[in-house]
Amino acid sequence: MTPLRSMSDASPGQQRIGALDIVRGFALCGVLLANVHPIAHATLAATTGPPGAEYQWLGHVYSRFFPIFSLLFGIGFALLHRSAATRVDRPRLVLLRRLLALGVAGAAHLLLWWGDILSTYAVVGLLVLLPSTWLPRWAVAGLGAAFLATALITGDSRFVVVSGLFLLGAALVRYGVVDRVEQSVRVPAVLGAAFAVSLPFADHLPLTAAGLLGAGLYVCVLLLLCHTPLRPVLDAVFAPLGRMAFTNYLTATVLVLAAARLVGGDATTWPVTVFLAVTGSIISLQWLWSALWLRAHRHGPLEHLWRWATWLRRP
Repeated sequence: MTPLRSMSDASPGQQRIGALDIVRGFALCGVLLANVHPIAHATLAATTGPPGAEYQWLGHVYSRFFPIFSLLFGIGFALLHRSAATRVDRPRLVLLRRLLALGVAGAAHLLLWWGDILSTYAVVGLLVLLPSTWLPRWAVAGLGAAFLATALITGDSRFVVVSGLFLLGAALVRYGVVDRVEQSVRVPAVLGAAFAVSLPFADHLPLTAAGLLGAGLYVCVLLLLCHTPLRPVLDAVFAPLGRMAFTNYLTATVLVLAAARLVGGDATTWPVTVFLAVTGSIISLQWLWSALWLRAHRHGPLEHLWRWATWLRRP
């Protein structure tokens, strides 16, 4: 249910990693697809997923796209810590302000929809991710693996899964994997092959495990496609959405609620064609305004405010 490389991770003077914007934009589309129905339904009954057999597949969609955002958030947080450490004397204060600002945004979003993920990200960031900056990288990687193993053994837990993916993302930065993501082909190829071989067994695994396998395969395939002639297409389609993921995640709720009023009726009775039309229209609108906005601005409007709160000065 949300975006990020801390959602807007490149600090002044730090070059953005374009492949991560592509992955984030792709994940944003999947999360919106999974969230449209419960946002439109907007009742506590939707917490277990949309009713009706024709919508049961949305739970599988969410389980495969939500982990990507959590991993990207951990990556973005570690990138920001590394950048802040070279610019200010107390870099963890920068990280603290970033998480507190995210918590405020999440609390406001909760007023519109109970399914907000930003508030969870802020809490987990404060309890797990920020303290991990004092740990050696091997400990961060080990704790991330332990959290994910616990989630797989005990069942789906948002807090545990998010904690594991946050730490895994931070470890990938601290081991230099993220810095090589634009050049490396072998690593995503090997990992992607492993995920692809494991995926046929996903139907026999808990939803959390199947979702992690699917998410890993999607990320590896996208990273490999970034090294093909399709790269310009991926940049054009997904990068604008990814660069404004924070803005697009929050405004998607408003757009879905507005669309639900226009369509009318109980969202649980919407034909799948109507549901897909609403989702496609919102993604298209967000892509259009993202592409137009980024022609004149470096960051999205809410990303701009978030950076302002993070650094305590206007970007």
